[in-house]
Amino acid sequence: MENAGKVLAKIPRRMVFPNRDDGEFMQARKLTETFSVAEQISVDDIADIAAQGFKSILCNRPDHEAADQPDYDQIRQAAQQHGLQIRQVPIVSGQVSLNDIDDFATAQSELPEPVLAYCRTGTRSSQLWALATASRGEKGIDEILATAAQAGYDLSGMSALLTSLRSAGSTS
Repeated sequence: MENAGKVLAKIPRRMVFPNRDDGEFMQARKLTETFSVAEQISVDDIADIAAQGFKSILCNRPDHEAADQPDYDQIRQAAQQHGLQIRQVPIVSGQVSLNDIDDFATAQSELPEPVLAYCRTGTRSSQLWALATASRGEKGIDEILATAAQAGYDLSGMSALLTSLRSAGSTS
């Protein structure tokens, strides 16, 4: 774990991956030394993700959410070809349950670090990170919100929920 933090520490807060067929650039945004989020990745991004030092990918997007997204299986195969661990915890936007938070936290803790989580825009993955972090009591609510904001995600509307989860001390 110590090595993972050193590797990701070298990665800038926002990374741009230039090798996409669609001419777009995928941006990864670092939330912690071992955890970053991004919008939808493509098969073409996987080599760059591995080259940046990520060891794992966490998909938070259900298949067929949009017609233009690659299926998880395509991403999984490419990730495995590049030696990356990958897990899917698909969350329908706006429909996060306590079980989803637990599943995300479990996947996050079991995957080798550093981890890149993705969804359509990165917001859902950042929200899940915030919810899991609050439920584990790892950071204060202000710190969670500030970390997300620094990465470009305004999660201030979740403040009461984060406080409730942190107070409960567990999502189980």
